[in-house]
Amino acid sequence: MVNMRKLTRTLILTVLFVFALHAQIPDTPAGRQFSAWRKAQDTGDRAVIQQFIDKNMPWGGVDQELAVRNQSGGYDVKKVEESTGTHLVVLVQERGPAKQFQRITMNVAAAEPYQIAGIRIQLAQPPPELAPPKMTAAETEAARAGAPFHQFSAWLDAFNSGDRARLGQFLEANYPSMKLDAQMNFRERTGGFELRSLEQATAVSVTGLVQQREGDQFARFTLVVDPAEPHQIQRFSLLAVPRPAEFPMPRMNEADIVAALRDKLEKDAAADRFSGAVLLALRENGEKPGKVLFSGAYGLADRDKKVANKLETRFRIGSMNKMFTAVSVLQLVQAGKIKLTDPLGKYITDYPNQDVATKVTIHQLLTHTGGTGDIFGPEFTTHRLDLRTLNDYVALYGKRAPAFEPGSRWVYSNYGMVLAGVLVERVSKQSYYDYVAEHVYKPAGMTLTGSEPESEAVAGRSIGYMRPQGATAWTPNTDTLPYRGTSAGGGYSTVGDLMKFADALIGHKLLNPENTELLITGKVDTGGAGKYAYGFEDGRKDGVGAVGHGGGAPGMNGDLRIYAHSGYVIAVLSNLDPPAAQQVSTFLDLRLLK
Repeated sequence: MVNMRKLTRTLILTVLFVFALHAQIPDTPAGRQFSAWRKAQDTGDRAVIQQFIDKNMPWGGVDQELAVRNQSGGYDVKKVEESTGTHLVVLVQERGPAKQFQRITMNVAAAEPYQIAGIRIQLAQPPPELAPPKMTAAETEAARAGAPFHQFSAWLDAFNSGDRARLGQFLEANYPSMKLDAQMNFRERTGGFELRSLEQATAVSVTGLVQQREGDQFARFTLVVDPAEPHQIQRFSLLAVPRPAEFPMPRMNEADIVAALRDKLEKDAAADRFSGAVLLALRENGEKPGKVLFSGAYGLADRDKKVANKLETRFRIGSMNKMFTAVSVLQLVQAGKIKLTDPLGKYITDYPNQDVATKVTIHQLLTHTGGTGDIFGPEFTTHRLDLRTLNDYVALYGKRAPAFEPGSRWVYSNYGMVLAGVLVERVSKQSYYDYVAEHVYKPAGMTLTGSEPESEAVAGRSIGYMRPQGATAWTPNTDTLPYRGTSAGGGYSTVGDLMKFADALIGHKLLNPENTELLITGKVDTGGAGKYAYGFEDGRKDGVGAVGHGGGAPGMNGDLRIYAHSGYVIAVLSNLDPPAAQQVSTFLDLRLLK
């Protein structure tokens, strides 16, 4: 009976594998270009690849394309995940020894000859039907004796030691292409890793799970070595993954979780991994405001002047402003002044691009499904101090056509939320900043929240500190900031004000119950856990879980999580790079009795 089960499972997996192996690439401009690109890649011939580049992607480089080919060994297509005429997302598996799964996104021009506008290749998780079977004890023992695991184990020991000389010596001998500064930076951010399991191994590769030693984040690693002695590392990747079900986190009572949180924050602050403020509260039986279970501030708001962070310190909140913007739009919907199904052009009658004006709805703006694109890139870097009003953003970006058919998929769009702010201005006849101050901040009692220009002195506003990849020291993020925050993000607040916002939202001071639920209920899948609502992320399952939004950019990170079912509210703000704040909220999320 056992053998029959194994045989049946093998046959099913084989059928699934063969079906996936022969997944059909659609006959679209993007599909045809992907097939042609893959065909050129498969030759491994410099001249053939160069010819393809010259004709189809003149911005590309033959050396880079050959490196991709040599590293991967080519790709087998497993699944077409998204497809429109000019956009394609494909799940593939490398043919090389590592057999890693990758997600390839290709976009092509909207007109003939449909040249490739961009290719993105990212590590991906295999779908359940293609995931390798769990290793047996004998297979695990054999893997531990192999060269790939030996190299991984040696790297882990050197990395976890935190000793620069020791890690440098290892990298020089075994992984010379890796930068020591980048590794030391990564070590300081993570605190090191603990091996939790091995999942797959070959003669030249090993894959498994690790967990942060001083955190909750799991990651899947794959290490590939040279088949020849001394088996130098050729490739090494770490991809963050959700906590696996086989490693459940025990839930804690309030006293234990507060003690654990305090211990974590003290350690992280001492290691310079956290600087900011944290507030945990509980609303019981509709209690207003919530009872504070924990509050604390750590680190420095100004490192040069040695000014300490306080609970009243104002931190930049990144994309968390999107919540305030969405509330504003829904207030106008509630007042009968906006319909979510209407196109943007009904309210912004002079919008420059007619496709955006006539096709993109208010619902799509608020759910990132309108294809309106982002604001960050070379243009923003050049003009960031000239963009002083929301209309300035429209003048710079408003001629762009939708990046894809509006409503066809979810792609995070900061510009879409800028347009939502312009919508508020046109309908309310107030500036966006005046509207949110009067209709969101004031009724919620948020006296320390705003978006004043960076050039103006704001009492208690912290300095953000960033540490780019490979850097060894924190530096102010001043030269990356916009002129002022917008309806898409970049304002400032305090953990206390965020708690007041949560109280006002759940207490229906901002919207009636019907529109509050409309606001926070997930509408579209994002490819991760939960769904995106209107300016809120909805992580609830069967009514249990949190709604809220995070925010992050160099030198700023924040998170607000509202658990309507249990009454908990988590507010965390930091003046360091992501994920300084979100790792704290995740720590609590995994342990709360929800």
